[in-house]
Amino acid sequence: MKLHELRDNEGSRYRKKRLGRGIGSGKGKTSGRGVKGQKAREGVSLNGFEGGQLPLYRRMPKRGFKNIFRKVYAPVNLGSLEKALAEGKLEAGSVINEEALRKAGLVGTGKYVGIRLLADGEISRAITVEVAGASASAIAAVEKAGGSVKTLVAARKEANTAS
Repeated sequence: MKLHELRDNEGSRYRKKRLGRGIGSGKGKTSGRGVKGQKAREGVSLNGFEGGQLPLYRRMPKRGFKNIFRKVYAPVNLGSLEKALAEGKLEAGSVINEEALRKAGLVGTGKYVGIRLLADGEISRAITVEVAGASASAIAAVEKAGGSVKTLVAARKEANTAS
């Protein structure tokens, strides 16, 4: 077989219907759209319209509250910290902060305000971590391994109450 002999399988490509090409085509005049009105035209925006009846989305009760000022923190687990230390992406002697965690690839790109340390997994070496927040069990696990955790949120609160 040569390149010029390549063909699509018979019937694999369906010829597009040519609308509005005369009465004999079977799709002439109104092109299968019926007659007149909004739906016969382009750009119909009737999604959710129920013919004057109160639409479903307005009949349903509204529930809950969405806080538009919510702060989203990137989660980092102790297990992933241990793995990054073992692979040499992080150094145990230096301070592990947001910048170091981003360089190591432990924090994804997103609208994160900061990083929150969580206690999933175990840590075996003494490390110094500087993050926006940490769970109590994560702090306890790091301190048990001989390290320390400094939370920036707690530091900001202390600074605000002191002044």
